[in-house]
Amino acid sequence: MGRLLEQLEETRAYIKSKNAAEPIIGLILGSGLGELADQLEESVAVAYEDIPHFPVSTVEGHAGKLVFGKLEGKPVVAMQGRFHYYEGYSMQEVTYPVRVMKELGVQLLFVTNACGGMNPSFKAGDLMIIRDHLNMTGANPLIGPNEPTLGPRFPDMSRAYTPELAEFAKKTADSLGIEVQEGVYAGISGPNYMAPAELTMLRMLGGDAVGMSTVPEVIVASHAGLKVIGISCVTDMAIGEELEPLTHEQVIEVANRTKPKFISLVKALIKNMPSLS
Repeated sequence: MGRLLEQLEETRAYIKSKNAAEPIIGLILGSGLGELADQLEESVAVAYEDIPHFPVSTVEGHAGKLVFGKLEGKPVVAMQGRFHYYEGYSMQEVTYPVRVMKELGVQLLFVTNACGGMNPSFKAGDLMIIRDHLNMTGANPLIGPNEPTLGPRFPDMSRAYTPELAEFAKKTADSLGIEVQEGVYAGISGPNYMAPAELTMLRMLGGDAVGMSTVPEVIVASHAGLKVIGISCVTDMAIGEELEPLTHEQVIEVANRTKPKFISLVKALIKNMPSLS
């Protein structure tokens, strides 16, 4: 664990050498949302491959850059592309960027993703505010020795998705005339899309949407004491009894179609964000 602290310091020092502004909000941009990072003002972009100890994204549609700048007047850092457990990285590697964000001064993690909708009242193209999650990955990024300076051995997850900020997100969406859903995100390991019986099981367990990211990052964010807002883009319906074949291209197509309202909501949330202190 001492090695992790050394790595974090080396990563932080390298990023600081790039004259990036100190961020207070971290953005993990899911499929189709990467271009939001291109809208940052006074931006400084650092390629993942150049950052010490950073993994490199291998997923199509993920640019692989850490972008610093201002969005709606707030200092932010945005991940253009995230890392997934199914890429072969350990859970610690997948969540390393969240640790780095905390070291850089981030207080709020804004996590987005593309997901399959399991709630029959949802439809493709909906946005869902994440209220809670199911960790169905079979792993946990906190397994192993715990470093007390990074967080407690047994962190509480009852407020992993900050309830007050979820309410704020709902009210902001309403003010913009954007219809949003709310629900529980079931995180799986992937990379395959789930079988009908598996989707039926997850729905019976209380899941409203299913995806291959987010949960490990939020676990570490909660461990680190960060506030969290989670929003999913429902790119397809994943109802076990009515399942149709699905491709990654279909997911990207719907994510791109939903992108304008997704970006407008994210920007409004950042612009009107209440004090994080």
